[in-house]
Amino acid sequence: MSELKKPFKAAGVFLALACATIAVGLVVHFHGAALGPVARDVLGDALWAMMIAWLAGVLAPRARLTVRCTCAYAVCATVELSQLYHTPALDAVRATTLGHLVLGSGFDPRDLAAYAAGIALAALLESAIRRRHVHRLTA
Repeated sequence: MSELKKPFKAAGVFLALACATIAVGLVVHFHGAALGPVARDVLGDALWAMMIAWLAGVLAPRARLTVRCTCAYAVCATVELSQLYHTPALDAVRATTLGHLVLGSGFDPRDLAAYAAGIALAALLESAIRRRHVHRLTA
C-alpha cells in the first residue's frame, strides 16, 4: 500500500502541506508589499484556499480529490459570502489580525475566482505528488 493510501500518513502529508502554505501565506500577507495590493490580495486568497484544500485532506484523507476540492471551495465561498453579513461583534472579530486572516473583511467576487485557482493548484500539486510517489515505489 502506498504511503498516500494510508490514511494516517496521508493526513500527515496534508497537514505538512497546510502548514507550509500557511507559512507562505503569512510571508505574502506581512511582507508582500512588492507584489502590489491586487496581486498580494489575489495570491493571499489563493493560498488561503489551498490551505483549506489541504485541511480537507487532513480531515478526510480517503475522500476522493474531487470531493475534497468541492468541499474546500464550499467552505471558501461560504466564508466569502459571510462577509456580506455584519454585526458589531463579528466586525470586531474581523478587525483582529487572526479574525481578518480567517474570516476576511469585505465581500469581493474576485476572491471566488482566486479560491478556485488556489484549489485547482492544490489539486494539481497533489496529483503530481501522487504520481511521483507511485513512480518512486515502482522504480
